[in-house]
Amino acid sequence: MAFSTTSQVAAAARAFFVFGDSLVDNGNNNYLATTARADSPPYGIDTPTRRPTGRFSNGKNIPDFISDALGSEPTLPYLSPELRGEKLLVGANFASAGVGILNDTGIQFVSHQNF
Repeated sequence: MAFSTTSQVAAAARAFFVFGDSLVDNGNNNYLATTARADSPPYGIDTPTRRPTGRFSNGKNIPDFISDALGSEPTLPYLSPELRGEKLLVGANFASAGVGILNDTGIQFVSHQNF
C-alpha cells in the first residue's frame, strides 16, 4: 500500500468562456436580428438596476453564479462593444437563445447561414 503526501494545488482559472442557449445567454441576442430576445420587462426585474440585461431570467444565470464563485466579474456577451482588449482575455459569453446543433434549430427566430 502506497500513500502520497504531496498535495496538489489547483491553479486559479485565468479565463471563463461560456457556450450554450437561453439558459446561459447573457445578452448576445440583444445584438442580433432575432425575435428571441430578453430586452424588455419582466426580464431583469430582480437585477440591481431593475432593467432587462438580455438574460432569459429575472436576475443572475448559471455563468453569473460561477463567476461569483471564481471571484471574477460576470462574462460579457461576445457581441458587446464593451468586450475589448484585456476584458476579452478573461472570458466571454458566446451563448445565444435558440441556438442548436442542427440546421433547423432556431430557424423560427433568426435567419442563419449554413456552412
